[in-house]
Amino acid sequence: MGVEEQTAEHTAEPAAVPTQDTAEGTEAALGVETTASGTRYPIAPGYRVNVRTGPGTSYRIVRTLPYGQKIPIYCQKPGERVTGPYGTSNLWDNIANGQFVSDAYVYTGRDGYIAPRCD
Repeated sequence: MGVEEQTAEHTAEPAAVPTQDTAEGTEAALGVETTASGTRYPIAPGYRVNVRTGPGTSYRIVRTLPYGQKIPIYCQKPGERVTGPYGTSNLWDNIANGQFVSDAYVYTGRDGYIAPRCD
C-alpha cells in the first residue's frame, strides 16, 4: 500500500483525537459545520488528502484536497482499511459523484457510519 496522504513539511504534532465522551462538545471547535446546505466535515489538520474513484488506494486519484478543506459526506462505503490521524478504518466517504476519501482522515466526531451506506 502506498502513502495515501501528503503531509506538510513543517506540521506540528497531529491533532488530538477526541473521545466519544467529548466528541459532541468539540465538533464545533474542530470545524464541523452545519449549514442550510448540509454538514461539512474537516480534513485532519496538516494533510492534503487524495480523492479517489473508489474505496481504496488502488483506485485512480481524481484530485487532492487542499489543507483545511471541509467536505460533505453523502454516503459511506466499506473498502480498503487505512490508518490515518483519526484511527484505522475501512470506511470511505463519498464526497461527490464517483469521489471517495478515507474516513481515517476526516473528523466526523464518531467511529462508524455517520451517513447512509452507498449503493
